[in-house]
Amino acid sequence: MKILIVDDEKLIRDVIKEYLSLEGFEVAEAEDGVEAVEKAMNNDYDLIIMDIMMPNKDGYQACKEIKQEKNIPFIMLSARGEEYDKLIGFDLGIDDYVTKPFSPKELVARVKAILKRTNNEDSLMSFEGLVIDDKAHDVFVDKKKINLTPKEYDLLKYLVANMNIALSREQLLTNIWGYDFFGDDRTIDTHIKTLRNNLGEYRKFIVTVRGMGYKFEYREEK
Repeated sequence: MKILIVDDEKLIRDVIKEYLSLEGFEVAEAEDGVEAVEKAMNNDYDLIIMDIMMPNKDGYQACKEIKQEKNIPFIMLSARGEEYDKLIGFDLGIDDYVTKPFSPKELVARVKAILKRTNNEDSLMSFEGLVIDDKAHDVFVDKKKINLTPKEYDLLKYLVANMNIALSREQLLTNIWGYDFFGDDRTIDTHIKTLRNNLGEYRKFIVTVRGMGYKFEYREEK
């Protein structure tokens, strides 16, 4: 798979490229938004990692222009973590938002999660006796269908889509309830509790990340 890294700092591009290359990805680079748009229009990429603050054309404008022509997943990078920045990014249809400084290993994990989600044509997802049929929005525990509320289903699906990645309560609220939701962390905790109860023994897959939030932890045996 081919990934485009866009950042005006060569050192950051080099670090990301090194980690992605070690995972077998083919990597291309651009040093500003103008070059990014040109390359994206003339090449096919499976995902774009793009900085926001760049000369000539910032990441937001470049992302907007590319999205008008091509449906490519985006991860935006920023030295700022303001909610306003995230709002703009998600309104543009980006898939994830990573604040600098970041862990290269975590960034690679996020890349893999997004690519798995966007390239998964099979609507059935199985984790031991837990089966999720995304087309039917049905969940089965040991072949028995369980009843989840729409938000419980969305929560489970989002956790699974970001498997083995720690997600903060803020991320879960933002991506499932939306920015205009005025709830608090207890909303997430309450839904996690009822979701775990519904999953029975497979509640073990939903792991609490102390001081942060939750993750769906599952690794296939080799």
